[in-house]
Amino acid sequence: MANHKSSLKRIRSNAAKRLRNRYQAKTTRNAIKKLRGTTTKADASLLLVKVISMLDRLAKKNVIHKNKASNNKSKLTKFVNTLK
Repeated sequence: MANHKSSLKRIRSNAAKRLRNRYQAKTTRNAIKKLRGTTTKADASLLLVKVISMLDRLAKKNVIHKNKASNNKSKLTKFVNTLK
């Protein structure tokens, strides 16, 4: 167990950040699944903008790797472009 006040605070703040990161990552994954389930291009293009924003935010905060965000954005954009 930690002995210093600052290390105890660091443990508490890391736990809070971890929960926030997990929540945001899970929310993004659910949004991606919802986007993949859409059938109309109009709905998908509106949702794509939100998902791309979420992915960029996660990559900026190093919750996911920037290349993973790029790959996801690319694949989702291709998916939306194939819809009619």
